[in-house]
Amino acid sequence: MASLHFKGKSAVWNHHLSVPYHTLEKDKDVSLKGNDDSENLIIEGDNLLALKALLPKYQGEVKCIYIDPPYNTGNEEWVYNDNVNNPLIKSWLGEVVGKEGEDFTRHDKWLCMMTPRLKLLRDLLSEDGVIFVSVDDNELYRLKNLMDEIFEEQNFLGNFIVNSTPNARDYGHVGKMHEYCLFYSKNILDTETEKLLDEEKTFKYKDENSEFNIHPLYNSNVAFHNKNRPNLYYPFYLDTNSKNGDFYSISLEKLNDSVEIFPPKSQKEGIQFVWRWGKKLSKKELNKEIVGYKTDSGEFRIVQKMRTTNKIIRSLLLDKAFTSRRGTAQVEELFGKKVFDFPKPVELIKTFIKISSDEDSIILDSFAGSGTTAQAVMELNRKDGKNRKFILIQIPEKINEGKPAYEAGYRYVHEITHERVKRVIKRDKLETGFSYFKLGSAIDAENMLSGNLPTYNEFAKYVYYLASGQALENEKTIREKDFYVGSFNNESIYLLYNDDIEELKKLAITLDWVKKAHEKDSGRKVIYAPACYLDEEYLAQFNIFFVGIPYNLFERS
Repeated sequence: MASLHFKGKSAVWNHHLSVPYHTLEKDKDVSLKGNDDSENLIIEGDNLLALKALLPKYQGEVKCIYIDPPYNTGNEEWVYNDNVNNPLIKSWLGEVVGKEGEDFTRHDKWLCMMTPRLKLLRDLLSEDGVIFVSVDDNELYRLKNLMDEIFEEQNFLGNFIVNSTPNARDYGHVGKMHEYCLFYSKNILDTETEKLLDEEKTFKYKDENSEFNIHPLYNSNVAFHNKNRPNLYYPFYLDTNSKNGDFYSISLEKLNDSVEIFPPKSQKEGIQFVWRWGKKLSKKELNKEIVGYKTDSGEFRIVQKMRTTNKIIRSLLLDKAFTSRRGTAQVEELFGKKVFDFPKPVELIKTFIKISSDEDSIILDSFAGSGTTAQAVMELNRKDGKNRKFILIQIPEKINEGKPAYEAGYRYVHEITHERVKRVIKRDKLETGFSYFKLGSAIDAENMLSGNLPTYNEFAKYVYYLASGQALENEKTIREKDFYVGSFNNESIYLLYNDDIEELKKLAITLDWVKKAHEKDSGRKVIYAPACYLDEEYLAQFNIFFVGIPYNLFERS
């Protein structure tokens, strides 16, 4: 597979591994009580740090990710802020990324910004999860190559073309009407996408069960003829004397005066078609979901009753509901004025969520902007009764006060984000709530040694993630009194820790403590502690692997 090369790639390719974990501190004054406020999250902060902070709890748990990163047009004035330990990249820190012809590394900077974020997003996805990334011509082809490397080329599911500006923007030569959205799975073998409800579909027939249309039972897709199985080629027998309305009775056994019907051959290629159903299923559904039918030309066929109101999602999204103007109108309707440039329309995100989420899926948007994704999740839940959850991440970016479109009262984008969610909840009279978090201190050696200590639960979740490489599914397993965190692969994980620096200095693995712990748990124990007063012989005797904190802890990470 071809790979994409850009300045700084070697420095950022594994940068996500060195990014420190941060605590997430809840702001109760901004959070909103509801029946699910602990499950819907809005996080204020740099999305690289926030994504890393989510790993201990949410690694492998997110079903659908939608992001709308900066398009890198040169007019967005986004700033490169990732503190990568590399001279080239350090020279970019805090610098506004400029226009083509003015900033000759702007594409490199954009790719260096996206790489560690995409890597963390992939870690957060469940094995059957998917990601949608909006982009335009400025970075489409570079992004496609980058995602082919990170998500692997075989997991590319499609590229949507979105009719975002039907009236076209004047770019000098071609009136630009569209944007794109790249669609990838984490593992295509585990991924199933849903079809959309076709609310305008009509049916010609009706039986005691429901309305239906009919479709020939044979598989007419010539692309798959080499995969056809011989057991799918067999005859049906149609009874010409047994007719009910437009349909005839059929059997798998030969009858008097019956018509024998095999799957036809394709007229053009001469390929032998087969039935889509095997004999066992056909026998079960005879004269129920499969029946005989006579066409207007007098040809007898075996047809299936098609009751579904579903349709596939098409790569061209041309409906006016997907336009930028619609997105702007939806935000203005909530706020009574313009507070955000080019918000995505709710229907676009709804469409993506519909085809990729389950009953209680987690939907993540790490470039949350005005909060369209949360509105889409809440409106879908209200309509279909499902229980999807959202996680939004948005940096507290200051809006240029000189822009006439903005009025006083909305100085920071994160205020727009959470304010929009609150207004949708109020408008629709929902019982939904959310927890609002800010990034806290980093969980690293420097911070801990200076006395900035996380709570026991925060540190325990982090320790479990380091020991197992997975998120702790049930926080109720944590027993601070016993210093017990949880178990993984027949190993028990312990953390001797206190968030009081003076108490922490007194903690150590002692013989008395180990004996008591071993009485309850004689299996292998991984114990994180500031100190250990046992020699190697005792550690082996009590089946203990000791990890010192803070230094050794971060060597393991």
